[in-house]
Amino acid sequence: QVRLVQSGGGVVQAGGSLRLSCAASGLVFYMVNMTWYRQTPGQAPGKQRELVAAISSGGTTTYADAVKGRFTISRHYPQNTVTLQMNSLKVEDTADYYCQTKWKQKDFWGQGTQVTVSP
Repeated sequence: QVRLVQSGGGVVQAGGSLRLSCAASGLVFYMVNMTWYRQTPGQAPGKQRELVAAISSGGTTTYADAVKGRFTISRHYPQNTVTLQMNSLKVEDTADYYCQTKWKQKDFWGQGTQVTVSP
């Protein structure tokens, strides 16, 4: 059974830092791409979650323009975790953050983590 269990997040002032973690189990971690998405509270129903950062099985990283230079995605062995280090946080980074992966053609999501950035 595939599980993605998230930790981290919380409330921070603008300019501060937070670190999110996502522990994966039930799959072969080195074979999967891992992605962080976010969704703003109160967003219109049906609006897609925004891709924040992704890391391929080979370690190639991709970032949304809004977070480039501020966020860093990493994967860690043998813990089988993916982290999102978020620095220089802005109020507009406030959202629920989700890790995601695809295994055997199915999408799996973490439970979500709230990040609140105050002015």
